[in-house]
Amino acid sequence: MANKRSLKHIINLICEELFAEAVAASLYGNQPNKENAEAVLSSILRLQSNYICRISHPEPGMEAKQYYKDLREKFSIEADEIIDQINNL
Repeated sequence: MANKRSLKHIINLICEELFAEAVAASLYGNQPNKENAEAVLSSILRLQSNYICRISHPEPGMEAKQYYKDLREKFSIEADEIIDQINNL
């Protein structure tokens, strides 16, 4: 497992890229819908905030290796859902 700092850095980079893609899709898409774009952007910010906080405060009673593995998997699933939403903008 990577250390906490590099994991936070990776999550920040992914969320930055998702945010940039969402802004570009909302500006240059065929059917600009401000409400959908704002919803996707806010979900990206919530995703970033949620997972950065969860890195610093692991669940008690759960093995660290298992916790961070589960965290990465859940982040990946939620990021894929956001990518699908960006594609639908």
